[in-house]
Amino acid sequence: TLRKPISPSSMADWASKNLNMHTQGIFRRRISISNMLSWNGGSIKKPMLITSNRTIKKEACEMFKLVQSYMGDRQTRMDRNHVALVTVTKCWSMQGLRDELYIQLIRQTTDNTCYQSLAWGWELMAISLAFFSPSPKFQSYLEGYIYRHLDSDENIAQRMKELMDLKNKKNSKSRKKRKQNTEDEGLPVSTYAKYCYRKLQKVAVTGGKKGLRKPTIEEITHARNAIVTPSLFGSSLEEIMLRQQDTHPRNKLPWVQTQLSQQVLALGGEQTEGIFRVPGDIDEVNALKLQVDQWRIPQGLSDPNVPASLLKLWYRELEEPVIPQQFYQECISNYENPDAAVAVVQLLPELNRLVLCYLIHFLQIFAQPSNVGRTKMDVNNLAMVMAPNCLRCQSDDPRIIFENTRKEMSFLRMLIVHLDTSFIKGLV
Repeated sequence: TLRKPISPSSMADWASKNLNMHTQGIFRRRISISNMLSWNGGSIKKPMLITSNRTIKKEACEMFKLVQSYMGDRQTRMDRNHVALVTVTKCWSMQGLRDELYIQLIRQTTDNTCYQSLAWGWELMAISLAFFSPSPKFQSYLEGYIYRHLDSDENIAQRMKELMDLKNKKNSKSRKKRKQNTEDEGLPVSTYAKYCYRKLQKVAVTGGKKGLRKPTIEEITHARNAIVTPSLFGSSLEEIMLRQQDTHPRNKLPWVQTQLSQQVLALGGEQTEGIFRVPGDIDEVNALKLQVDQWRIPQGLSDPNVPASLLKLWYRELEEPVIPQQFYQECISNYENPDAAVAVVQLLPELNRLVLCYLIHFLQIFAQPSNVGRTKMDVNNLAMVMAPNCLRCQSDDPRIIFENTRKEMSFLRMLIVHLDTSFIKGLV
């Protein structure tokens, strides 16, 4: 969980200590912090943030041009997808550039008088958050900035009008005028901000895209689409069921849950040593995730560890765990009592109860002695790898976390051994 967003005064203090103050004019006067953090139509000659890394210094100035290109403030021959891909790949490959990109986006989305440019700036921030998080040092600042825009649409429109009136007075005879458009060309800023706020909280924990394969155009497109169309990963169970109303209206369970579970079995997962413990190839898991989010199960999968790893990820990334937080204490209080553990399941909301029962029924297949001999994954091992994906301890105390981990495992073990899930057969 993230800390409460820092106050504007703390943000100003952070900026004064970390911004690489720029100068202008023949006397090299320092630019004020407010100007450093306001939209700029020109180029920059040094990074926005203090750094001693020569490569970062060079790349930061080039990246600013890419940001301007994506936002439509600089002409480029590349289409916006490729501009985003180059930008994201630079930062994904070079950790030191990530905070620089986010501070550049903060600058270019502040006091920006063109709504289309502003929307595209927020869009690039949302796309970037799908691939990498800011550093812990910069995280609070970015969160504070996003937080201030959660309900800011009227304020932004008013600020745009003020800035444009001011600019028109100053530049009434200017030959070169930037396109000025306050019409809604794009989503409201608050929509982007709410998406970015949730995305930041997730990526701060998960760390973003893993693996060796660089980002792809498909992943960029997927990240952009996710702003409007929520992913099957990281959403709530209710949102997922709502999304599948059009494609699978009769399903009682999430399509992603049943399909991935069936894939594990179809590939012989119940006879695979270390299933659920041995991770699938991370790049293959990422590729499968992309396909599943488009309601497709690709042909030609061969390693059951790949869908098994993605299935675990789906459970782990649910916005609220399969066993909701309000039942957590009851679960760990009844970790040794089979009847009480089963009784907790009956108290769950209907959708959660069905999803949990499907999972337990699935694990019961692997817990059969004939399969354990091949997988080396007995009921204790299954409970150990799956419990963290079903229950989430909210404490920050290491001792409580350690103690509760044991109880979480024991609770799930009780369900695998004692819960009657026969009614689940054939349910989708």
